[in-house]
Amino acid sequence: MADDLKIIDNASKQQQYESLIPQIEALIYGETDLVANLANIAAALKEQFKWFWVGFYLVKNGELVLGPFQGPVACTRIAKGRGVCGSAWQQQKTLIVPDVEAFPGHIACSSLSRSEIVVPVFADGEVVGVLDVDSAELAEFDDTDARYLEQIIRLIKF
Repeated sequence: MADDLKIIDNASKQQQYESLIPQIEALIYGETDLVANLANIAAALKEQFKWFWVGFYLVKNGELVLGPFQGPVACTRIAKGRGVCGSAWQQQKTLIVPDVEAFPGHIACSSLSRSEIVVPVFADGEVVGVLDVDSAELAEFDDTDARYLEQIIRLIKF
């Protein structure tokens, strides 16, 4: 799919996801390069929702290493159990943080980040990476985001 995304404004969060997911499927259909697919997924999410930062960290040699992303420069490496990303990896579950300042051990890659959601990416039952999304607004993310972002993550073939 080489066309621009069809961005929907003034719709519910659920409607935005339901419009975006088929577009993401079309973007990655037939593409076997992981980096290309992760880059397009990050870009599509950033374009639709205008979040502060959207990107992936990939598990490499026992730590999370920065992968494709959209937004300002980011932390390059994160240890298992550190910050929201490392905690989501360790706990193997999606974490929603309404106020990053209240999260014990939060890693402040940017002082502009106020809330965060991190979704682990699985392959063969193991966490192989995480999708990290930051917002400049408090309490930006909820169960709707978790449900649809987890659905998007399942589209990725590692």
